[in-house]
Amino acid sequence: MKYNQPALKKIEDILGESGYVVRYERGNFQSGYCILQQKKVVVLNKFLTLEGRINTLVDLMPVLEINFDALTHDSQQLYEEIMSKPAGE
Repeated sequence: MKYNQPALKKIEDILGESGYVVRYERGNFQSGYCILQQKKVVVLNKFLTLEGRINTLVDLMPVLEINFDALTHDSQQLYEEIMSKPAGE
């Protein structure tokens, strides 16, 4: 996966299609992110680099409740690609 703005947008779209809101805020983030499960909000540290934002969202995917059937075809393909990669790659 390339680390560029369109790639980040595609990952954000997967979350959006599953009802999550991605926000970038500043605060005390131990891991660079915070998940508010009841409201389906993912808050990332706004000071993360583009690569850091992409890696953090990809690392979070297995933890989040992603509704595969609600995703567009392109999002389904990207989601499957992300989920098939071993952790840390």
